Amino acid sequence: MPVFSKMPAGKHMKQKPAYSPGQNIVYMVSLAWEQRRSVIWLALTMAVVAILLSLTQLFVVPSVLGVVETDASAAELTAIILLFTGVLILLSAARSYFASCSQFGRIEVRLIIGSMIQNKALTMSYPDTLDQNVRKKMDKASMLVTSNSAATEAIWTTLVNLLKNLVAFIVFLSLLAALNPFIIIAVLVTVIVSFSVSNYLNGWGYRHRDEEAEYSRRMNYLSERSGDYTLAKDVRIFGMQGWIEDVYNSMLRLYRSFVARGERVYVWGNIIDAILAFMRNGIVCLFLIGSVLKGQMSAAQFVLYFNTVNLFTSGINGIMTDLATLRKQSLDICTVREFLDYPETFKIEQGIPIAPNLNIPYQIELQDVSFRYPEAEKNTLSHVSLTIRPGEKLAIVGLNGAGKTTLIKLICGFLDPTEGKVLLNNIDIRTYNRRDYYQLFSAVFQDFSVPDVTIAENIAQTDENINRSLMERCISQAGLTEKIRQLPGGVKTHTGKVFEDGINLSGGELQRLMLARALYKNAPIIVLDEPTSALDPIAESEIYSKYSELTDGRTAVYISHRLASTRFCDRIILIAGGRIDEEGTHDELLAHKGHYADLFKIQSRYYREGGAR
Repeated sequence: MPVFSKMPAGKHMKQKPAYSPGQNIVYMVSLAWEQRRSVIWLALTMAVVAILLSLTQLFVVPSVLGVVETDASAAELTAIILLFTGVLILLSAARSYFASCSQFGRIEVRLIIGSMIQNKALTMSYPDTLDQNVRKKMDKASMLVTSNSAATEAIWTTLVNLLKNLVAFIVFLSLLAALNPFIIIAVLVTVIVSFSVSNYLNGWGYRHRDEEAEYSRRMNYLSERSGDYTLAKDVRIFGMQGWIEDVYNSMLRLYRSFVARGERVYVWGNIIDAILAFMRNGIVCLFLIGSVLKGQMSAAQFVLYFNTVNLFTSGINGIMTDLATLRKQSLDICTVREFLDYPETFKIEQGIPIAPNLNIPYQIELQDVSFRYPEAEKNTLSHVSLTIRPGEKLAIVGLNGAGKTTLIKLICGFLDPTEGKVLLNNIDIRTYNRRDYYQLFSAVFQDFSVPDVTIAENIAQTDENINRSLMERCISQAGLTEKIRQLPGGVKTHTGKVFEDGINLSGGELQRLMLARALYKNAPIIVLDEPTSALDPIAESEIYSKYSELTDGRTAVYISHRLASTRFCDRIILIAGGRIDEEGTHDELLAHKGHYADLFKIQSRYYREGGAR
């Protein structure tokens, strides 16, 4: 577990949003139109109902006073009161009903965006998964689809309120047109100043979004690792609990300091807004009271204009608030779209299509390939030239850090060379549809994943149309038949402890399970990156004794630290210093008496001495 150093507070880079609020509104409306059109229709309906409700509330008291001033009968007064009461009840009920109905569609749109983020994370180019900037974008985008208050759902409420307030502004402005124009000018000026200040201050969060994402990413990492049962033994045996808590609390203090800085900025925005609102309301009230004292307004007109001014003022404040909220939500949606629209490094869906075929010979060639990881000081591999012939069994050996796994990633197309080319049947793999290219390979990697699903689903990587006979054959080849027979649920038993019937397989059993998964895919090229590292030498020898059978007729590339396992391969290459240092069969390399022979002698002596004990 890494120890995170403290981040310098306040350091950030100013970034211009990739999309304007208008573009983000169009994006959300277009997405809703494609996926759930009811969201749009219900939003418009809610805005209309809200406008009618505001107008009814505006005219109810002046209308009643107007009837009173005309000396109308009690029946007429009662009728007008009942009429307005009925309309208010009906409109309030309609507002609540449509708000309830719209909630389901809005949640669905948010979840669809969440699914898009998940799909992007699962399918984006492999080098992007190693890029910390991309991972920050992914973490931030994922956070913005996790709750009802997220911008991807809450923006619909903001748009409804904004539409309602804009229409109300126009209506109330027309009613106030008969009053002194100075009032309208005073209101508009204070609103514009207030909006301009709030607009800048509310953008603070976006300008510091990378800093916030970094705090969140680190705290999420610590929380996830703390709940990981595979770490439980280390936590207890090494007394790591206090250390983890200290690191987390340190990050929490930094995050609280960050939030406090943001809150101070927002508080100043609220103070400025309150001052301007006080000035605006004072001017309006003085004018209306003066008109009443001069006898220029009746009681009904006074109430109408007084309410109109209040609603006009609150409408302006509402517009300002809605615009500020919309801007913040737009910035959040920008973050989501920046991740979804992040350009692919590879031609994931474009390029030359290719389909795996066991009857077609596939030759892979590396031409003067060098590779350097981003920000690394030197190449991991330098000027490697290698041809893997169709049907060949190739072993790659070498010390830790020699570049063996990087070479495998280049062969599989996870990485592209910094220099040189990787060719498939004399065609640069960068011209192929990369997703199609991956279908040529079946692999077991060191850092394999075992989701908490059934054994059958882990092998087939699906829960539909599983080829039972093929699965059983792969289980037998991987040496798992007896283990699975002992399980009450057989291949329907879940791995992990998420489900009640779940079991924890041993390290060796997990690697056998991954080997069965690789065989089930039945791809023309098999890659095994330390597939038996968790097995003892005898168990490893048993699996590799059947290696020719498991890879019959297919190209096979594997990495192993135990050199004795490589003796039956057609060819062995030893990687040292980022280059191919030695090449040949097991017997040829021993006869050469180079690095391979030295390593083999060391390992042989270790096992002999271990056996003597």
